[in-house]
Amino acid sequence: MIFAEQITKDEWPKMLVIDARDTAIFVKWHIPGAINMDWRQVLAKRNMISKNKPVLIYCNTGSLSAQAGFALRLAGWGNVRILQGGMAEW
Repeated sequence: MIFAEQITKDEWPKMLVIDARDTAIFVKWHIPGAINMDWRQVLAKRNMISKNKPVLIYCNTGSLSAQAGFALRLAGWGNVRILQGGMAEW
């Protein structure tokens, strides 16, 4: 878990930011530069997620993105962080 304010201005462009919410919600509001990948599809689409680049996953509150991040960590991704509080804190 990481708070948005812990991520420096220089780190943001280096990260793959994944919005793990439903596409309809993503279209309405998301972090600039984020890609949309429903939390239930993260493992199925893991070939799109680099193991060599920092990855930040978020949802509305952090609970669904935490599940997606946990699944990725179990699958071998050690570079995943969860945005604490999700969009509610963004």
